[in-house]
Amino acid sequence: MNPSQIYIAISIVVLAIIALLVFFANKNKKDKKITPLAGLAFGFILAGIIFGDDRLIGYSLIGVGVILAIIDIIKKSSTTNS
Repeated sequence: MNPSQIYIAISIVVLAIIALLVFFANKNKKDKKITPLAGLAFGFILAGIIFGDDRLIGYSLIGVGVILAIIDIIKKSSTTNS
């Protein structure tokens, strides 16, 4: 395995651990569930990491994931303020 593949594997493992921690930590709290848009953003970012060998595809997928996450944050903040 070359260093970039090791980095991608470590990133996937860390993101999976974070996702599991968020999932189990929010099990008791009903108002802190992950939204479908946030899940989709997480999936795009994960796909960008997996397909990171081709920079155009990898960065595009990560960019779409970040944009979806920002949209989700804005939607959540506007519903809680109203």
